Amino acid sequence: MPFASLAPTSPSRRLPGSTEEMIQTSKKLLNTVAGCADDALAGLVACNPSLQLLQGHRVALRSDLDSLKGRVALLSGGGSGHEPAHAGFIGKGMLTGVIAGAVFTSPAVGSILAAIRAVAQAGTVGTLLIVKNYTGDRLNFGLAREQARAEGIPVEMVVIGDDSAFTVLKKAGRRGLCGTVLIHKVAGALAEAGVGLEEITDRVSAVAKAMGTLGVSLSSCSVPGSKPTFELSPDEVELGLGIHGEAGVRRIKMASADEIVTLMLDHMTASSNVSRVPVQSGSSVVLMVNNLGGLSFLELGTVADAAVRALEGRGVKITRALVGTFMSALEMPGISLTLLLVDEPLLKLIDAETTASAWPNMAKVSVTGRKRSRPAPAEPLEAPDSTTAGGLTSKQVALVLERVCATLLGLEEHLNALDRAAGDGDCGTTHSRAARAIQGWLKEGPPPASPAQLLSKLSLLLLEKMGGSSGALYGLFLTAAAQPLKDKTDLPAWSAAMDAGLEAMQKYGKATPGDRTMLDSLWAARQVLQAWKSPGANLFQVLTKAVQSAEAAAEATKNMEAGAGRASYISSARLDQPDPGAVAAAAVLRAILEALQSPAV
Repeated sequence: MPFASLAPTSPSRRLPGSTEEMIQTSKKLLNTVAGCADDALAGLVACNPSLQLLQGHRVALRSDLDSLKGRVALLSGGGSGHEPAHAGFIGKGMLTGVIAGAVFTSPAVGSILAAIRAVAQAGTVGTLLIVKNYTGDRLNFGLAREQARAEGIPVEMVVIGDDSAFTVLKKAGRRGLCGTVLIHKVAGALAEAGVGLEEITDRVSAVAKAMGTLGVSLSSCSVPGSKPTFELSPDEVELGLGIHGEAGVRRIKMASADEIVTLMLDHMTASSNVSRVPVQSGSSVVLMVNNLGGLSFLELGTVADAAVRALEGRGVKITRALVGTFMSALEMPGISLTLLLVDEPLLKLIDAETTASAWPNMAKVSVTGRKRSRPAPAEPLEAPDSTTAGGLTSKQVALVLERVCATLLGLEEHLNALDRAAGDGDCGTTHSRAARAIQGWLKEGPPPASPAQLLSKLSLLLLEKMGGSSGALYGLFLTAAAQPLKDKTDLPAWSAAMDAGLEAMQKYGKATPGDRTMLDSLWAARQVLQAWKSPGANLFQVLTKAVQSAEAAAEATKNMEAGAGRASYISSARLDQPDPGAVAAAAVLRAILEALQSPAV
């Protein structure tokens, strides 16, 4: 897709500071737009004793410059907004210092020159400037280099272009992206080892040619004080974009993480791509999965898993994998993948020690070939149990469970709607997940007719599959309720089981009756089920009253102020619907009653 078609339309004229203008710009937690780059760098230095600011300049340097006497200094930088790059990579074994510009703006020549002079005065034997391939950076760093050389300071410069987006060679060359961080690491290890300026320059220049990066984003970012740089429809993602909010080389339809990662790797390694990274079966690589700023850790882990599986499926050996935020584009919700071809000597430089705060504490172990799982411990053997669920056969137990599952599945949307007012809107989803887990379990074979074994099995199943606090609470309830049923299964034993289950729920969940939780329904039922402890108690008469009491208690929760769970953080004025957990618990009891009364059971 041509770049012209990707460019945002020009905004209509608005009065500065107007309500309309404020709506167009995104919110940022800053003091001022003009001072945000200075504030961010000052915050990093204030919290990192190994860094210092260079007075009068937006420059951060190692605080132990005197220890670098006789070694090569490494300076990098560029516009702000790419944090933790570049200042996060200052430290022993990486950068000596960085020069930061305003957001997405090349740093001033005067500040670059001041940084060069500062490290030269500390006794370094030369300075290497590591510059991303953007016109402003090349010009400003290049001019500062020439001025420093005119002053007799030995300075070299490498320009990093690792972008693999453009399939046809551009006059401006490949853009500098997250792979630049790997160059910081390699150059830093060489400088720490005492290697000279010329050799470091030659070696990192060679490394840069064996590297490629490609980005993809779900939406744009916005420079402080401005609106987003481009817009995407809900079903589109941007492929091959840079790190300054500029649009990419084309737009693709939203797809799964696996599909997008496959597309990215295909693009990066295609033989028809002039900017490809020559990775093939048998290659050894370092993989970087970089958060462009706004992606959740959940998504980042998913993409990392997809990248590892896809590369290993192509016969590529992943020697190291770095996953995190290394070079961002403000709050852009996207990722970039970087592949660096490595051999053992280069891998040793990647593994060399560094004190840079943003470099990950990475194990010096190959990703490919490592065992990633271990067998789960075997479940303890169950003691034989001759008791049955009140005379029910295994088939009858299955029918009761199927009725409970069908009830919960039918209530999914209703419970979610109730939960949206008080929690995260997933109560129905959580209970449906439990129902589907039980259905799947029943397909594997008949459930145990022994009440103790049945409740224990259900407990383990819900703890593993249901999730959320509901899964934990039901698991606790069923585990405790199983204990009184090991020896007896008469009505008094079932009443005792209810007592034990609710005692466990209260002990660990901290809820009490009246707190607007599932406990309210179960507690009301328990009070009625105490009648089962009396001689001659009728199963169905008592259970019917218990279910009715549970349903009334669930309805009454809409008039309660929440005292436990997520709803306790919500204003009581907003809680005008019954608690979804209480509704679900009452519905389960109703399903059990109706199933037991069914002729099939």
